[in-house]
This record gives sequence, C-alpha cells and structure tokens, in this order.
Amino acid sequence: MPSPIRRRALLAGIALAASPLAAWSSFAQRPLRVVVPFPAGGAADLMARTLAQHLGEALGQQVVIDNRGGAGGTMACEIVARAPADGYTLLFGTMGTQAINPALYPKLRYDPLKDFAPVALTHITPRVLVVGPSVDARTVAQLVALARTRPGQLTYGSAGNGSSSHLSGALFERLADVDLLHVPYKGSAPLLTDLLAGRVDMTFDSFTVYEEQIKAGRVHALGVTSRTRMAALPQVPTLAEAGLPGYEVSNWLGVLAPAGTPRDVVAELNTAVNRAMGDAGMRRQLTALGIEPATSSPDEFAALIRSEIPKWAQIVKTSGATLE
Repeated sequence: MPSPIRRRALLAGIALAASPLAAWSSFAQRPLRVVVPFPAGGAADLMARTLAQHLGEALGQQVVIDNRGGAGGTMACEIVARAPADGYTLLFGTMGTQAINPALYPKLRYDPLKDFAPVALTHITPRVLVVGPSVDARTVAQLVALARTRPGQLTYGSAGNGSSSHLSGALFERLADVDLLHVPYKGSAPLLTDLLAGRVDMTFDSFTVYEEQIKAGRVHALGVTSRTRMAALPQVPTLAEAGLPGYEVSNWLGVLAPAGTPRDVVAELNTAVNRAMGDAGMRRQLTALGIEPATSSPDEFAALIRSEIPKWAQIVKTSGATLE
C-alpha cells in the first residue's frame, strides 16, 4: 500500500504541475473559505487543497481550507448552511454529506437540497471490489457463485457503519442476491492488514489504498464500481459488465455555497472552479491515482444530488444502517 506520505506527495504534486490561471473575478474582494468535512491529510482533504490553490489563482484571491471532520461531515455542512450567502464560505461536499447522510442520520440538522446552492462537481472516485488471497475467485461470477454456496459466511470489510464502502457492499448483496457478513473497521489501513492476512474476505474501497497490493498480486481486483472502466485499471471490468446490471457507485465531490447565494456569484464561482479542474497536468495526475476530474454546471450538479438521495435512501434502508 502506498504510505500516507507517498500518497500525500502524489496528490500534492498535482498542485505544482499546473500552470497559473489568470485572475478575472469581479466579486471576490477578500479571501474565501472552503469547509472540508474531513481531517487534514487525507486524500479528500488534499484534493480540496489542490482545488483551492487553482481556484485562488482563477479568482485572484486566497482560498483557505477549514477542516471540520467528524460526525460524518454533518458539522461542516451545518457551518456552511448557516454561513452568509455571499460566496465567501463554500463546502467541499461529498456523496456522503449530500446524498447518504439524509437517510443515515434521523436527526440531520441540515437539508442537502434546501440549504445549499450547488456550484460544480469536481471529482469522481470509483471504488474497486478487491478480494484477499484466501478467496478462490478471480471473477465476479465466481465470487457470486462462491457466496451462494456459503450464505452469511463470506465477509466484506468497510471503513465503518454507514460508510460508502459499507453501502457499496450492501448494494452488491442486493443486486447479486447473496448474503455477506459486514465487518466495519476504523479506516482502510487496518482493513487492508486483515484482508492480506485472510481475516476478512473482500472489500469495496478506493484504488489508491490497494494500488501496490493489486499490482503485486497480493490481492485481486475483480471489478470497479463506476459506470465505465477505470483508466488506472483498464483490464478490470465494471461490476455492471461483470454480471450486475444497474450497479454503479462512484463517490463524488464538489463545491457548494449556502442557499440564497446570488446566481451571478454562483455562476462566477462555477466558471472559476471549472477552469481550475480543467488544468491538463492536474487531470493527468488525478487520473493516474484513480480519481476522475470533473466539471459541471450548477444545474447539472444539483440534478446529480437530487437523483442520488432516493437511490441511497433505498440502499441505507436495505442495509439497516443508522447513526445518531
């Protein structure tokens, strides 16, 4: 597995590869704040910091990252939902904060549709179905057949109850009509250790965590969760291709402003974010890490969020996951 330092260096290097963008903003007259619902140092935080650098160049203003991790990202969302609607406080939102949390938290104190003005989709990160060395399956069909002979015995690990890796497994169970045993972990590092040791059978996790182990043949990638194949793993089919039509899970991230932010400010931010995400050098390096750089209009991002909420509500209901 790439060390945290190596992954940090790879992602941080993206920022150095891009050429400066000419500043053109008319609204940004002081520094902006992007609230990130994760602790500093993780992959999502580093994606946000890289974006913030290029966004600052486009706007001609400093863009400051404010890490507010914990509580499934709810704290960060509450801060931005209650911030002045002037474009100076933004959220680096995710599929989890905007689409999964409404079903996961019965007492959620923000509304992902009413409390935010979507600006732009920025990143898409598919997951990879990885099996450990103890699992005698090299295709999805073989894995499904094995699971049906051992109902409730094959295990899949996740980064925690209600995490996207947990719910990716729950969706797999539903579409493949199999019964797996969910084992939650506190993050990907201990999960990888147990996968290699044969204490857990499979996982649906980020490619960056398992890249070196996959290339070394210590674990086996059977499928990717996205609609299309991953550029970093072109030989690995999508789960839909492999026999599970309708399976699609890609964690997405993007920029949102508080509801009520003037439309012209949202439009200006959208142009700046899309310019930042369009840098060719940054796009190449993100793709090599299994991260798909994205651009969108505000309306396209809003439509994605609206479409994902009922999808994940059904998956959460099926899984039985709930958090306070």
